[in-house]
Amino acid sequence: MIEETIVEVFAAGGCRGSLSVREIDGPRRLSVAGGELAVAASTFKIAVGLEFFCRAAEGDVDPAERVAVSPAEASPGGQGLCITEDPVEISLRDTARLMLTISDNTAIDVLIRRVGIERVRARLAGLGLTGFHLPGTIRYELDSAARAAGFAGWEAMAARIRHAPSPREGEAVWRRVLASPGMRPGRISSVTADDLAALLRAVWRDEAGPAQACSDLRRMMGQQRLTRKIAAGFGPHVQVVSKSGTVPGGVSNDAGVVAFPDGRRYAIAVLTRPLTPGAPTREDVLGTAARVALDHLRAPGTPPSS
Repeated sequence: MIEETIVEVFAAGGCRGSLSVREIDGPRRLSVAGGELAVAASTFKIAVGLEFFCRAAEGDVDPAERVAVSPAEASPGGQGLCITEDPVEISLRDTARLMLTISDNTAIDVLIRRVGIERVRARLAGLGLTGFHLPGTIRYELDSAARAAGFAGWEAMAARIRHAPSPREGEAVWRRVLASPGMRPGRISSVTADDLAALLRAVWRDEAGPAQACSDLRRMMGQQRLTRKIAAGFGPHVQVVSKSGTVPGGVSNDAGVVAFPDGRRYAIAVLTRPLTPGAPTREDVLGTAARVALDHLRAPGTPPSS
């Protein structure tokens, strides 16, 4: 059974996970634990990007609007607006670009405050995608997770790690956060693989919102150059557009669209977590699982739904 094979692929990579594939221009689909709620990590930035581009297409938001972001407003993260030392002025459109291409956590928080997380939730609900759980900004989520682990907030937890007497003790602090209730699906941003793949299918079919919004989101997602996850399972003749998500030692995810030279396209979401909490997941296992799933769906004689 294909489901058992994919479970074995995950286990060989030191993880457990869920996977969902939806053919974009046809009925074929495959789901392996796809209805299971999982920590979304940065894959939920796709939904925020969709809301931003829909609001822009509908005339509610000017994508060229300039916003000022100071270092004091930075959210935890290791790139982009998260690490600036001076105030930055940037357009909302380029803020979205940073969110989708380098997974800038400050950028997504700027956009969430601008468009409203309740509007993101409402659009997803209108598409029938009830498998998303989105509490709020990245900063809110991470502060909540740190408090659930017994710290005053994220900065207090980060300071404890920085000043730990040894790397091992710092790692123990991080494992404490990973094991806290605040990092569990349903408490932090979460999603099912089935709904994430369905959202991507709708975006690629111009059914998730105005056609211009879907086109803008596809174009910007295509500017991410990460090739260590789903893309690692395919050769250069296959086009992969995706958005990854990672919680070090806790989650390794990727979601996107795989397009083959014969024109057939598939939306796919792969969500994984390590078998041993705190242990790293081999990122290429996501690509292997994606390739095995698509080889199965594309094989002659495979039924439309598996």
